[in-house]
Amino acid sequence: MVSIKGGHRRAVTGAVSTLTAGLALGAFALSGTADGATGTEAAAGGPRVKPTVVLEHGAFADGSSWNGVIADLRADGYPVVAAANPLRGPANDAAALRTVLDHIKGPKILVGHSYGGNVISEAAVGDPDVKALVYVAAFLPAPGETALQLTDKFPGSTLPDALDPVTYRQADGTTATDLYIQQDKFRHQFAADVPKGQAALMAVEQRPIAQAALEEKATVAAWKTKPSWDIVTTEDLNIPAAVQRFMAKRAHAHVTEVAASHSVAVSHPHLVADVIERAARATVR
Repeated sequence: MVSIKGGHRRAVTGAVSTLTAGLALGAFALSGTADGATGTEAAAGGPRVKPTVVLEHGAFADGSSWNGVIADLRADGYPVVAAANPLRGPANDAAALRTVLDHIKGPKILVGHSYGGNVISEAAVGDPDVKALVYVAAFLPAPGETALQLTDKFPGSTLPDALDPVTYRQADGTTATDLYIQQDKFRHQFAADVPKGQAALMAVEQRPIAQAALEEKATVAAWKTKPSWDIVTTEDLNIPAAVQRFMAKRAHAHVTEVAASHSVAVSHPHLVADVIERAARATVR
């Protein structure tokens, strides 16, 4: 296990400091077809195709939460796709993610943040092109488990008191509830180590998750058969570190611990990119 306190050792050269998630869409057309940022690198005996990294965001976030990670990965020659997560439920969201995976040719590394871990754990099952799973402050549910059950397995989550539930009527006449984080509590709860101004924007841009999604039981677990890496965030107020460690140990994941908030991909993008690239190098030859 690697443990990192505070800063990061990676030196990034030639990378822009910010990059919109929309640039990641280029991987659909370019994956495994050209040199540099389009998927291949020089290696002994000829060029080697780099896997496409598919990023799945979690609740209270969107694809822009991966911007810093995307910048590093692209600078290092990896094609990237930041998928849009509907946040309606693991089965529904995994089906949506599979449409993205089916459209990408060649090997893939699947990365999930938070509730996105539930989604990649289901979407990757039976897909031989998914070579590794990377969990970022994420859930790794076993069949029969829900995100809510796992959150409450050990004490430490303060999320319930920060939520802002919104109940609405659906087309069929039934009611459903979406969950937001109260904007004035967002930074403390979700992104304590993110600059204040940036966290304020994240609070405004957050996407809600269906309450039912957190109560839906997992039916499969790709981490049982695919190699996994896990970034455990020790200052996390959403998913307690003890819960993250329990899931990572059960999955026999390669673990990196960092003193970070739940928004580790925003506050420590270089670390997250390094772990993803480590998984890619270990599983794609």
